[in-house]
Amino acid sequence: MRYFFENYALDTDRRELQRGTDVVPTTPQVFDLLDYLIRNKERVVSKDDLVSAIWKGRIVSDAALTTRLNAARGVIGDSGEEQRLIKTLPRKGFRFVGAVRETNRPSGTESVPESRFESSTPALALPDKPSIAVLPFENLSGDPEQEYFADGMVEEITIALSRFKSLFVIARNSSFTFKGRAVDIKEVGRQLGVRYVLEGSVRKASRKVRITGQLIDAVTGAHIWADRFERDLTDIFALQDEVTAAAVSAIQPKLLQTETAMATRRRPENLTAYDFYLRAMQQYYISTREGLAEAIRLAHRALELDPRFGLVAALAGICHMNNVLWGYAVNAQFDRKEAVRLLRLALGVDDDDPDTLTWASLISAFMVGDCETEIEMVDRAVALNPNSFRAWNGRGWVFRNAGLPDEAVRSFERAIRMSPVDPALHHSFVGMGYAFIELFRFDEAIVAGKKAQRQNPVYPEPYRCLASAFAHLGRDAEAREAAACLLEVDPAFTISSWIARGGQSNATLLTEGLRKAGLPE
Repeated sequence: MRYFFENYALDTDRRELQRGTDVVPTTPQVFDLLDYLIRNKERVVSKDDLVSAIWKGRIVSDAALTTRLNAARGVIGDSGEEQRLIKTLPRKGFRFVGAVRETNRPSGTESVPESRFESSTPALALPDKPSIAVLPFENLSGDPEQEYFADGMVEEITIALSRFKSLFVIARNSSFTFKGRAVDIKEVGRQLGVRYVLEGSVRKASRKVRITGQLIDAVTGAHIWADRFERDLTDIFALQDEVTAAAVSAIQPKLLQTETAMATRRRPENLTAYDFYLRAMQQYYISTREGLAEAIRLAHRALELDPRFGLVAALAGICHMNNVLWGYAVNAQFDRKEAVRLLRLALGVDDDDPDTLTWASLISAFMVGDCETEIEMVDRAVALNPNSFRAWNGRGWVFRNAGLPDEAVRSFERAIRMSPVDPALHHSFVGMGYAFIELFRFDEAIVAGKKAQRQNPVYPEPYRCLASAFAHLGRDAEAREAAACLLEVDPAFTISSWIARGGQSNATLLTEGLRKAGLPE
């Protein structure tokens, strides 16, 4: 038997607790406790019931029972204070109050057993990029008139996801053919030709609304992501916008991370252009000399297979640009020319893709320097996809380079809210730190620089941010330490060569701070 709740699965045959695709270490007694509470979720379980079932009638102290209950809560992300899943009812007992779905199918098959429909049509082939269908959310309000609210949430999420050209999203009308039916997720994926399915529920009561969602791999049945959003019900449309942004900003990066992990496990001879792109992205995030070189190689392999893959051309251009900016280039003039060439190639193929526009605006901002054009491009990217971390992060850098640090900070803050666990978050933090320096907000620059450093200690930019900010505050020892770290990861660094790399014409205070920190001219 398998029990599913939130993003957990309790497999009684394997005696495993899984969170998403990961196995959560669980002691046998804690596992048995969870199993018993979940199987008896329709009633309050007394202390005597637990002692009889788990401890076989042995004498158990209240302290020992409390310890086991807290351990059970801990492995499923609950706590004694929150009691989100396991509730203590004083002088009565305990009850598992989370929503549970169960199946007696083996682990690794579909996660929703209720479906009884069969299809005579052959399974559709999966697209060569992440594919998803958003099923109608279940209305748990007990009020048929609230159906419009649940349906509205699904439409908003579907539209928002469809703005990511890196995703294949099934249209709303096809997904809604499953409305009101008990569905088998694996069959949904087979009929719609998608790898992932998002399902959820909406419950409205009084002036509150709770929306839950979970992302499932329709091939394996594994839970990829789950979350719950609870808000005061004020303006319905504003609430839909807010929850849509929160859900999409979590789902899209999770999909790409999952796809990237799968791409690295595939046999090399089976790679497609999109697989090469995913692998290139993984190397790009590392932000080292070797990582950028490998990302460029993989991106060019993708372009060989698909010369009209504009996004991968833009990625290759960004990597050549970073070679110049970070001092990795053996031939800076070559990398600069390649970055601009690939920028033009990308825009020539697809000039209405928000990700392509973002990277093109960044390459132009650092390698060309045409503020009006760059702001126009990145603002268009944000307008095309206001839920994109990449677009808001790029906008921050473009506005920072244009000498508009206030707007840069707002853009970086929006990017971080959009994707708080994004693998490229160190770029946002260091860009924010640079903007803070130009605003004389040196303490905040240090906080941002340290966050960037912790996320990627081999990335040179945080050390420049820290050296300058510490120097401006007269914290000379810390400024010298940051400068030494910078020279360790970028031994050839000089202030003049850094300025010549591009994009620093409006970084007056940043440059002044680097001089105060004693970095070589």
